[in-house]
Amino acid sequence: MVTSEFGLSVMYRILKKAGAERVSDESANELRRILEEIGVSIAKNAIEMSTHAGRKTIKSEDIRLAAKQFSKF
Repeated sequence: MVTSEFGLSVMYRILKKAGAERVSDESANELRRILEEIGVSIAKNAIEMSTHAGRKTIKSEDIRLAAKQFSKF
């Protein structure tokens, strides 16, 4: 069994906050899986940016820039 970094109850709250009246277990699990994939992708891109800048420390700016690929704004 694969464990997630995100709690399932958090996924229910996110979906409810977005306006869902009812949330299936499958939808909460799928949201968790997708958010984890996106998070890992952002983290990898941020690591590349900090390395390219000659830093070992990942800064918030690295995360923001890496996350732009997922932003709809």
